[in-house]
Amino acid sequence: MILQERIELLCRLGQYINSNDAEWLATKERAYNQNQWFVPEFIESATQNIAQHFLQDQLLKDWAAKYEVAEATITPLQIGIVMAGNIPLVGFHDLLCVFISGHYAVVKVSSKDEVLMKHLVKKMYEWDVRVQNWISFADRLNGLDAYIATGSNNSSRYFDYYFGKYPHIIRRNRTSVALLDGTESPETLSLLADDVLQYFGLGCRNVTQVYVPNEYDFVPLLNALKKYPAFIDYHKYKHNFDYHLALLIMGGKYYMNNDTVILTENPSPFSPVSQLHYSFYTDRTQILNELKKDESIQCVVGLGMVPFGAAQQPQLTDYADGVDTMAFLKELTK
Repeated sequence: MILQERIELLCRLGQYINSNDAEWLATKERAYNQNQWFVPEFIESATQNIAQHFLQDQLLKDWAAKYEVAEATITPLQIGIVMAGNIPLVGFHDLLCVFISGHYAVVKVSSKDEVLMKHLVKKMYEWDVRVQNWISFADRLNGLDAYIATGSNNSSRYFDYYFGKYPHIIRRNRTSVALLDGTESPETLSLLADDVLQYFGLGCRNVTQVYVPNEYDFVPLLNALKKYPAFIDYHKYKHNFDYHLALLIMGGKYYMNNDTVILTENPSPFSPVSQLHYSFYTDRTQILNELKKDESIQCVVGLGMVPFGAAQQPQLTDYADGVDTMAFLKELTK
């Protein structure tokens, strides 16, 4: 398949995602039944972002041109992709990078997110049988040319062991934070609530800690974080909320609670589901410099940084961990 054919196929996939095709609607429902963290609202958010920000003709052409992707790849390589499953289609961007670059993708999907991924690839098979040569699924990824693997800090040690001798990108636990100055409007804080609460806070681009100035008034933030009141009626979320609230109470720790989210002071950027950490700062420049050095931080939301409300709307060039996947793939063929 030449580049133009791959782009046309991806654009068709974007149109399919935007459609009300009965099979697609049934697949989204099946994905929720398989993993009940994937509520319909968040499946829709994830798939719409892919269709709008990834699978557009001019966006794909400009992206491919930036990396000088050849119209025909002379020596495609086999690239193993180990996907995470924390939010719907979280591994799609890696697959897209490999496919648009003209390499063969051999994919190990997460059991938490196999329904959507396998269905979309199956549709591409139906539209062009040659895709079966370019994208395949496997439980074991042995003897391939290079690897892109995403997982936890624990699983990354296994990835290092098995894939370390090959060209690789290995991703570990990451999360995102926000830097507030206390002048944010209710509208801005409402956008921040999306950054915190979309996908129940399970994504690496979800804000799990906010940095606030001394004497910060938390009331407007607590009000904004009431944006998803139905969360507390959702059993998987409520279990986490009740559990972590009980831990704080038994530990005698100070917390704030709006019946949807628990705020507690904690220096760790990683907070559990239903909880948002906060820390105070006095010097904005100093805290920004510290965050830039912290390899566990994916995004910093705030004025002059990732815009409020945009953390969960990545573009084609927003690479996980800041590692340029397309540049990595291009380097393999030199």
